[in-house]
Amino acid sequence: MKVVLQNLTKIFPSRDKKAGKEVVAVNDFTFEIPDGKLVGLLGPSGCGKSTTLYMISGLQKPTGGRIFFGEDDVTELTTENRGIGLVFQNYALYPHMTVKQNILFPLQNLKGADKMTKDQMLERAYNVAKLVQIDELMERKPSELSGGQQQRVAIARALVKMPRVLLLDEPLSNLDARLRLQTREEIRRIQKETGITTVFVTHDQEEAMSISDMIVVMKLGVVQQTGKPQDVYDDPTNLFVAKFLGTPPINVFDGCVKDGKVYIGQDKVLEISGVADQDVTIGIRPEGFELDPAGGLTCQLSNVEVMGRDVSVVSTHPASVNPSVRSIIDADNKVDLGAGIVRYSIKPHKIFLFNKETEERIYFEVK
Repeated sequence: MKVVLQNLTKIFPSRDKKAGKEVVAVNDFTFEIPDGKLVGLLGPSGCGKSTTLYMISGLQKPTGGRIFFGEDDVTELTTENRGIGLVFQNYALYPHMTVKQNILFPLQNLKGADKMTKDQMLERAYNVAKLVQIDELMERKPSELSGGQQQRVAIARALVKMPRVLLLDEPLSNLDARLRLQTREEIRRIQKETGITTVFVTHDQEEAMSISDMIVVMKLGVVQQTGKPQDVYDDPTNLFVAKFLGTPPINVFDGCVKDGKVYIGQDKVLEISGVADQDVTIGIRPEGFELDPAGGLTCQLSNVEVMGRDVSVVSTHPASVNPSVRSIIDADNKVDLGAGIVRYSIKPHKIFLFNKETEERIYFEVK
C-alpha cells in the first residue's frame, strides 16, 4: 500500500497563553512511501517524527495537508478505519491476558463483514505467532516474557489484522544492545516476508540505516533530506545531516578555500575547482583518512584503539570543532605512538564543504 503525505503540517497551540507562540511540530511534510517498502523517520527528540507517525495512524489530526493510502484519502478517517497496525515504544500489552489473548484481541473486536469465526481467529493468531517466532509462548503472560519476546507479541498483535500499513514508534529503545540488534533484524525479516508498507520511527541512525529501504531525516519539524540510507550518508545535503548520520560521527573542522585549495588551519588538504575563496566548515568521515607520511593534514596523536579488523586513531587538531579527531584505518597499518603526531591524506569523496552561515553543502570538483 503506497502512502502519500501532501504538505502535512501539525501545529500545537502554545501552553503559555500570554506568549501565544504556537509550536510547529511538523512543517509542510511532502513525501511518498512506496508500496511494500520500509521507511525510517529519523531525527533527534522533538524533530516531529513521532507526530508524523501519529498523523498517519489517525491518533493526531493534521493542522493542514492530506494523507493518502493508495488512492484513498484517509485524512478524516478514524484510526480503526484506516487499516493500520501500530506498535508502541512501551509495547502496551494487556498484563492480565496471555500472549494468545493479546494477539486475538484485535480480531475479537472486528464487526460486520470482517467478523471472523473462532477457528479462523485462532488459525491467524498462530500463523502470525509463528512468523514472529513466539508460537511456543502462547499460554504465557507478558510478565513471564523477556523484553524482546514482549516486543514480538506487540508486533504480532499489530500484524494479525493484516494491516495495510504497519507503524512502529521507536520499538527497540527499551531493549539492550544485543537484543536490539537481533530484534531489528527480525523486524526487517518480517517486513520482507509480509510485504506490508512500514514506517519505522527512531532517533538511532544505525537502526534506521541498517533496515530501511529509505530514510527521512528531520529537524525541528522540517524534512532535511530523503533517500536510500547509503546515498544520504555519502551525499549529505547539509551539515546537520552529515553530523547526524555516521558512527563514529563525522569530524568537523573550521577551514577555508583559497586559490583553489582547501585548508584546515594551516594544513593544505585538497586541491579543488568551482568554489570561490571563502571560510567554510569542513566535514571528514572517519573512514576518509589515509595514513601518509607526506600527507597534508597533521594531527597530534592521542591514542590508538584496536577494534579487530580496524584501528581507531584518536588525535587532536587546533582547527577541529570536536574535542578530538577520530579516524578509522585498516588494522594492517601501524601507527607509531612514540611519534606524537600522525599525518593523513584525505579521500576526496569523504570530505564535504559547508557554507559557514547557512550550513548548506558546497559542491566542488577535485583537480
